[in-house]
Amino acid sequence: MVAAPPGDLDHLVDDAVQALAEAYGVALEYWDQAGNLQPVAEATVVAVLSGLGVRVEDTEQAHASMRHHQSRDWRRALPPVFIQRQGHAGVCWVHVEHGAPAELLISVEGTNDTISLEQIDDWTAPQIVDGRTMGQASFAVPAGLPLGWHQLQARSTDLVARCPLVITPDRLPSPPKSWGLMTQIYSVRSVESWGMGDYHDLAELARWLGHDWQGDFLLVNPLHATEAYPPVEPSPYLPASRRFLSPLYLRVEDVPEYQLLSAAARAEVATLAQQGGCGAIAAALIDRDSIWQAKLAALRIVFAAGLTPERALLFDSFVTSQSPALQQFATWCALTRSFGPTWQDWPEELQVADSAAVESFREQNQDEVRFFMWLQWLCDEQIAAAQQTATDSGLSLGIIHDLAVGVHGEGADAWRLADVLAGDVTVGAPPDMYNQLGQNWAQPPWNPVALAEAAYRPFRDMLRAILRHAGGIRIDHVLGLFRQWWIPEGNAATQGTYVRMDHEALLGILLLEAHRVGAVVIGEDLGTVEDWIRHDLAERGILGTGVLWFERDTDGQIRPPEDWRADALASVTVHDLPPSEGYVRGAHVELRHQLGLLANPLDQEREFHAQELAAWNQLLTERGLLHSPDPPPRDVVVALHQLLATSPARLLAVSLPDLLGDLRPQNQPGTNREYPNWCVPLTDAAGEPVALEDLAKRVDARMIQPLQYRDRA
Repeated sequence: MVAAPPGDLDHLVDDAVQALAEAYGVALEYWDQAGNLQPVAEATVVAVLSGLGVRVEDTEQAHASMRHHQSRDWRRALPPVFIQRQGHAGVCWVHVEHGAPAELLISVEGTNDTISLEQIDDWTAPQIVDGRTMGQASFAVPAGLPLGWHQLQARSTDLVARCPLVITPDRLPSPPKSWGLMTQIYSVRSVESWGMGDYHDLAELARWLGHDWQGDFLLVNPLHATEAYPPVEPSPYLPASRRFLSPLYLRVEDVPEYQLLSAAARAEVATLAQQGGCGAIAAALIDRDSIWQAKLAALRIVFAAGLTPERALLFDSFVTSQSPALQQFATWCALTRSFGPTWQDWPEELQVADSAAVESFREQNQDEVRFFMWLQWLCDEQIAAAQQTATDSGLSLGIIHDLAVGVHGEGADAWRLADVLAGDVTVGAPPDMYNQLGQNWAQPPWNPVALAEAAYRPFRDMLRAILRHAGGIRIDHVLGLFRQWWIPEGNAATQGTYVRMDHEALLGILLLEAHRVGAVVIGEDLGTVEDWIRHDLAERGILGTGVLWFERDTDGQIRPPEDWRADALASVTVHDLPPSEGYVRGAHVELRHQLGLLANPLDQEREFHAQELAAWNQLLTERGLLHSPDPPPRDVVVALHQLLATSPARLLAVSLPDLLGDLRPQNQPGTNREYPNWCVPLTDAAGEPVALEDLAKRVDARMIQPLQYRDRA
């Protein structure tokens, strides 16, 4: 097919391809952040359909693909999964030979109960499929069924078919008004940590927040697993796996098996600790590669000490409960040692996670696979201890974990979940307030068709793992549960289109898994997000996200904080912006200029920032929070947080760097290695590193007190 010029919808091939795009949720046009309707190029639509596994090489193939789509459900007795809100009734179809009897039963999760469903009169014309005449029977699924993962069982003359029935909450309860800190935990280093913050530091930070400041939660960056061996991807938002945790954050000395080491082995670990950066608070940047190389060697020494019988039983129980996914992940780790980090370059027979060749490799490398399963067990223990410390210290929610948008295309999840991820496309974002040139996050997205065929179990299992020891979860780019910006391989970030996801299914499963552990859910809904999506999230009890700098009405005027959303987590800044003092000083404008990311001339952007800051200073002065026409940046930051405290938002968050006057951003969207993203340690206004042990005497309490003492009724 001949590709149309970008933005020319008049040259889209024919009605069949357009119909396929609509059937599979591929947008032919979209509204950008400026409110302009943007058409999508033909080549992009065709490439995205291909990523979904839909063949459209020519018009004839497009028609054949549409016929396959239309007959797909008629080829099976039950849908791959049936999802329903608890307070709603529904109808489930069953396909049997035309004229054959049918019945539908529910097996209730965790019980021996069986519920027989009533067949209803809902005539649908029979269809001829593969030479057989198939009929459709319809059954009423009543409202009020217990929450959970149940099973539907269809029976007919010569048929028994099953599929999951997922009953989800209508909404989550709203959390009480609370406040807390948000931080990139790797940047929070203690004297005893190995060059970066770890799970022990996370626990100590939570203890300090609860005991000294009566905080309610600690929101941290994603702690997802990274590469098994150096080099390590620095971005916590580009993990190897979202299902498993990063051993980079392990505190070696907290591992119980460390106590079994001989004096000589402990000395060897101590030497490795120094090599890894233990006590090196003055280091300018975080060097994950050196840290992981040292920790990996030290953990192998500890692993060699063996397990006590009691510990061995606990470990075996963990392996059983988390497998087969855990075995697959650990096998991927071992495979990368033998064949390199890129699984697409491995021998073909090893590129399929459940192949006989992979099983043979696992059997031949049992000790290495066991080592990486042991690391995950340690991570689970240490993050559990951190959450326990947090709640014991008075944090009502404890630790809130961050869920990255996706995974690295060369990582463990991309290998073991290849069947449910889209090929030859990556997910990103069109131009928005963060990056005027758009973003490509280099992550393969869920294939919504394949994910539904898998009954959403990979999504569920990922959520369960993250929520296992958490008081809440933040969904980065929550728009991805509704639609995702797909960029075909080789295209610029601006040359993508949106693909629709089954948000009812994804939100329902998210709510069910959060409900089971009593967790709060926060959706990062900044950028190009329609109002109906924010309304839908609020209806389901998912909190939105409010960032002070972006709180403006449709006319571009500052929205007073008392008019902000109540069902939200509100803060002055976020990790994709400079710390507040850096923002006040215009550091983001200068940095983007240096990196070539500005869409307008530098002087114009400086003027825009000056006008923005003047408007905020005027509001702060009117509220009696500023008392000088030219206030120091630090006073502006304090006043902004005092203003934040007047917001009705249920959760208020302070960025830890703001408490110290830190200036450097943790991340500059739209860059890769041009800026040291995710490698910046916690520093003060002078750029001097600050150790966790020194926080108590270095923080600016003026920003905490208004949040600490606000009415939480």
